[in-house]
Amino acid sequence: MHTYPSYPAPSGRAVVEFVRDHPFAILATSLPGAAPVATHTPVVLPPGSEPGESLVGARLWGHLGRDNPHWRHFAEHPELLLIFSSSHAYVSPSNYRFSPAAPTLDYAAVHLTGRVTLLDDEAALEIVERTVEVFEERRERPWPMAESRDLFRRIIGGVVAFAIDIDGEQAMFKLSQDMPEEVHERVRRDLLDGEHPHPDVAELMGRVGTCPHLREPGGA
Repeated sequence: MHTYPSYPAPSGRAVVEFVRDHPFAILATSLPGAAPVATHTPVVLPPGSEPGESLVGARLWGHLGRDNPHWRHFAEHPELLLIFSSSHAYVSPSNYRFSPAAPTLDYAAVHLTGRVTLLDDEAALEIVERTVEVFEERRERPWPMAESRDLFRRIIGGVVAFAIDIDGEQAMFKLSQDMPEEVHERVRRDLLDGEHPHPDVAELMGRVGTCPHLREPGGA
């Protein structure tokens, strides 16, 4: 991923938290002489995992359906790319209140590279349960999965589980941080309460704030 110096992640920890908060990823691999192959699938941190300021050196868990032939490439070509992203938020110049102006898109994205290892069915059950836990813990009343564990065991053969050991990390948080504070706030409010809301991007904007040193000389 090409990254612009003007839009870095605010910290290494912010990258870790972003991946934790956006567990639905694109997993992409390449084969010699063929187009890349990509699968949209949940990828989560194992329980108790605390990567610190970087995901390099960390292990992530994922799974996909056995009918998806993508996993059959893993053993021979284990190098892969994981893409985690926010929604893509259109920023209208109507929020700027100066002219001339140009529209843009705000978003955050993290790219991780690593090597994938296929795991057995017992690990697959643990990974599926962990994945359910990650998504359910966001709900006010999490669904108790204990009564469904026997069902999980019966159908786990239809799932392929894997671990990814991360060896590279890139991030870009493009969140209008090069705008004056009052413009940044108008954009954030528009993405929170406007006609086309992107609350996830608005929340990230609130965390990142503005960076005055990024503004063009003479800019509004």
